[in-house]
Amino acid sequence: MRSLLPSKFRSLGLTALGLLASGLACAATPVGTMAGIASGPIADLIVVGRGLDAGFRAGMVCRVARASAEIGELLLVEVRPTCASALITNLSVGQSVRIGDAVTSKISKS
Repeated sequence: MRSLLPSKFRSLGLTALGLLASGLACAATPVGTMAGIASGPIADLIVVGRGLDAGFRAGMVCRVARASAEIGELLLVEVRPTCASALITNLSVGQSVRIGDAVTSKISKS
């Protein structure tokens, strides 16, 4: 059966389906890692190595974990296509965030 859509629209549709599928795959796994920490006079700014591409959105509360231990929580304040910045809102006693810690959305759609 021949498609009535021009080939450029068919390829856009296939690209959109691929992006949707990759976004769904990210929802079940950690969607980012700590990529950097910028110390400031009032608060530290955390850089997350994924952004809109992984489903992050500004205002999301995220968990930070190392191995199976939860370290704390972040609030995403700015999200770009491939990275995000966040503030630490909660930190477990005696813990500190480190580059490489897993970052996942605290609330996920089911």
